[in-house]
Amino acid sequence: MSDFQGLNVQELNDNYATLKEKYDHYKSLKLSLNMARGKPGPEQLDLSLGMMNLLTTKEELIAQGGVDTRNYGGLDGLTEAKELFSKILEVSTEEIIIGGNSSLNMMYDTIARAMTHGVYGSDLPWSKLPKVKFLCPSPGYDRHFAICDLFNIEMITIDMHDNGPDMNQVETLVKEDDSIKGIWCVPKYSNPDGITYSDEVVDRLAQMETKANDFRIFWDNAYAVHHLTENHDVLKDILEACKEAGNPDRVFLFASTSKVTFPGAGVAMMGASEANIQFIKKQLNFQTIGPDKINQLRHVKFFKNIENLHEHMKKQAEIIKPKFDVVLNGLESELGGKNLAAWHKPNGGYFISLNTLDGCAKAVVKLAAEAGVTLTNAGATFPYGKDPRDRNIRIAPTFPSLEEMKTAIDVLCLCIQLVSIQKLLSEKEAIETK
Repeated sequence: MSDFQGLNVQELNDNYATLKEKYDHYKSLKLSLNMARGKPGPEQLDLSLGMMNLLTTKEELIAQGGVDTRNYGGLDGLTEAKELFSKILEVSTEEIIIGGNSSLNMMYDTIARAMTHGVYGSDLPWSKLPKVKFLCPSPGYDRHFAICDLFNIEMITIDMHDNGPDMNQVETLVKEDDSIKGIWCVPKYSNPDGITYSDEVVDRLAQMETKANDFRIFWDNAYAVHHLTENHDVLKDILEACKEAGNPDRVFLFASTSKVTFPGAGVAMMGASEANIQFIKKQLNFQTIGPDKINQLRHVKFFKNIENLHEHMKKQAEIIKPKFDVVLNGLESELGGKNLAAWHKPNGGYFISLNTLDGCAKAVVKLAAEAGVTLTNAGATFPYGKDPRDRNIRIAPTFPSLEEMKTAIDVLCLCIQLVSIQKLLSEKEAIETK
């Protein structure tokens, strides 16, 4: 295909007219397609329906040690739930808390407790400090940034590379500024780039010198088991790396089964050093009498062991990989060789990250919306919703059907080309008028 950057004004205008005709056709169809959020599709949810037929008698509701899951107690989760889900976070059963249905809730609560009471090793609650800052590798997860925004935590954008965050930036900042208290990380199949942190990045995060003695890595390993192919990315064990570096309390790990079973009724988990866990449990004692143990037991009975959970995730991949392929094949077919956009090809996770030409993302999202295709707001993958280059678009392929996905990606590619041509024509006109 022709590199659009090398076309002359007439050729650009001719292409624009042809593409606009196709766009207007889609617009006339009054589509209503949504690629804004990473929701599992109905077929994925159906894979866990068998869970609803479990725990139908009083005897089945009794957990290990004679624990009656219908009653109060079990602040940090059932023993058998710890045994199963600790394998996802690669921690011991003494280094995990099993919570409710949302890891985002656990992350929010962790920040909230840090603001009111500090973390293990803090000199003061974070809210008593003049300023609190977090490092935010970007593009990243918008809900992480929203938590910081709510608590008035200043966010510092960190560039993402193909192996993880720019560690030169990170190391320099944390060494010099004790108001930097944390960093958000989605380390495996990152949201939205699909990048897995390299061993070097993991080691540098664990070993780096921080001016704040209570600095924390918020390790949101949301996609730990969400592979798309047999070619799995491998992520180094961050807690073990921190222990070896002499910083065992540096990291909080999070995950959940929200996209494994049911998003509205999954099981969330948090891992950390034993010292961190004991500190957090003392605070949780005032917050709750215990999570939903029935749901925890239901998950344990359904999966039985980690091997079955991995088999379940292979079935998930069989459903969603064709949708990812539709997006990637569509991008390559319509935009490949045109020098208008670039995108990652992830081995797992829930998103595809696409970069347009600088200054085009917002216009593309707006144009797509006018044709009935809803995308995540441009800029949402950056702190304060401001992409400094206005180029990143997060694509969520999982929820629409295959046919809907094909149509949506066709519309998106048309919008990218139309907006890009307008930008190129504007640049050429500016050159000619000089």
